[in-house]
Amino acid sequence: MRKHMIFYMTDYVWGSEETQYFFQLNPEAILDAIDAVGFKTTGRCLPLNSIENRVYEIEVDRPEAEIKSPSDNFIVAKFYRPGRWTKDQIIDEHDFIKDLDDAEIPVIAPLKIDGTTIFEMPNHKIFYCLYEKRGGRNPEEMNIEQLEIMGRSLARIHSVGALKSADHRIKLTPETYGVANLKFLASTNYIPTDIREHFITICEQIIAESKPLFENVSYQRVHGDFHKGNIILRGDDSFFVDFDDMVMGPVVQDVWPICPGDDQQSVIDRNIFLEAYDSIRSFPYEQLKLIPSLRALRLIHFSAWIAKRWDDPSFKYTFGYFESPNYWYGQMNDLRALLSKIIEVKNPYQY
Repeated sequence: MRKHMIFYMTDYVWGSEETQYFFQLNPEAILDAIDAVGFKTTGRCLPLNSIENRVYEIEVDRPEAEIKSPSDNFIVAKFYRPGRWTKDQIIDEHDFIKDLDDAEIPVIAPLKIDGTTIFEMPNHKIFYCLYEKRGGRNPEEMNIEQLEIMGRSLARIHSVGALKSADHRIKLTPETYGVANLKFLASTNYIPTDIREHFITICEQIIAESKPLFENVSYQRVHGDFHKGNIILRGDDSFFVDFDDMVMGPVVQDVWPICPGDDQQSVIDRNIFLEAYDSIRSFPYEQLKLIPSLRALRLIHFSAWIAKRWDDPSFKYTFGYFESPNYWYGQMNDLRALLSKIIEVKNPYQY
């Protein structure tokens, strides 16, 4: 197996032709792209809730014999933000989903047409892929049975994830999620002047305190963003979606978002979840000490993510509070609290 290389998230040049075209994607261009791979669209194109990529529900004309449910009249098209991922990184994502699908883990795999799952818009380096539509809802509060099902399911996902490496994907470390993102934030003027120095210092301390905790940690393919919003419930079945943020990371990265709290009930829920996980695959409990660091790195990454995309009108609409001093004061307070937890980590079962 090739030695895993460290990749940082790709930054693209704002104002480039591809980026501006992506901002202004219109129904005609979208439908033409779908028709180009062999579907016959009806003209109906509904944007779905996604700001990082552009995702649409598209009605297609299919023979009646192929229509088993109302969802079969539609496909979902995802247009990747230009420069966000290289083609090789998208291939890593699709390969992981295929491996899970082959293992009969309920994911929604991209459609393979003429031997490929990745398509490119003509005259623009914008990649896109297609999915069958799967209706359903996201879980709210999960009961014991649902927590157990999710725990066993995640263990199966990780068992498959451990079989191969994703050589073009980011390795989640304090350097990739911390240093690189803090460097970008420090190069901007978004952090209010009165807290700028203190904010940067706290982030630097988080990174420094976290680095030793990541030594000798096992890395493998993980979902990367395993929260309730990326689980679709359909009757008694559940589907796992949105592997955009898959990384090479510690398996605990997929645990804390699904059981995110620190209160007593959250700890009880996480214990139920992990006990079920253990029934399929042994969970490395020593990784629980990484949770405060992973939370803090996620906050730094989140702010840098918004800052890098601030020229996108959809980001300004969705994150209008980003330029507010209150946002940065809140972030600093949260980071300070997490820094205290990182320093206090003694017992791997504490978190």
